[in-house]
Formats: sequence, C-alpha cells, structure tokens
Amino acid sequence: MLEQHAYSHLKQQEQDLSLHLILYSKPGCHLCEGLQEKLVQIQSLDLALDVRDITTRDDWFQAYQYEIPVLVLVGSEGRGKAEEEAGAGEAIQSSTLHPSSFIPLPRPSPRATVQQLEKMLRQYL
Repeated sequence: MLEQHAYSHLKQQEQDLSLHLILYSKPGCHLCEGLQEKLVQIQSLDLALDVRDITTRDDWFQAYQYEIPVLVLVGSEGRGKAEEEAGAGEAIQSSTLHPSSFIPLPRPSPRATVQQLEKMLRQYL
C-alpha cells in the first residue's frame, strides 16, 4: 500500500513537471527555428511541443504574421505565474482547444540560453 502511494505521488510530480506548448511558426523563420531548437534541448522538463505553421490557416496567419515566434502554454489554469499573464489573443481563441486553457508566454530573447529558457518555463509549472 505504501509503495502504491509513493508511486502515485511520483506520477503526480511527473505530471506537475510537464508542459504542453504550442509554437506558432512559419517556414524560413530563423527566430522560430532557433526557439524550437532550444526547446527541444531542455531535458529537465517534460515538454510536449506542438509546432503550428501559420501559413496553413488564414486565422493564424492574420493574427501572427508579424508576431512569430509565438509561444503558448496549454492547459495551465491555476498554475502559479501563468494566471498573472492570462489573456489569450483572437487566433488562440479560435483554436480547436478551449481558449481559457491558453496562456501566451512572453517571447524569449533570441540570445537567451537553453538554461534561461528553462528557468522562464519553470515559472509556469
């Protein structure tokens, strides 16, 4: 029984360290590619990364053509600092997922290291 409790506690901790992110991007965007490469290098967080090409949907393109890369956190209601920065945009709201679970994240500097990006993302756990 104690082992089962410890296992379920461990599984909960693993879930707490996971983030589902959406990266709005487009082909040939070097800033987008650089951010994606850094996100993939983060080892200490369980990241589910969904890269969306804004040229495949007109609503995404209209909303983000001058804004990419746009990084959005999904499914984070009630998680720390994420609530402070709530306020999803129109294109986020038109996505197939429920818009209240979308939190636009601040755009990291292209000069940010993998460690700095990881530190920023940890604020949203």
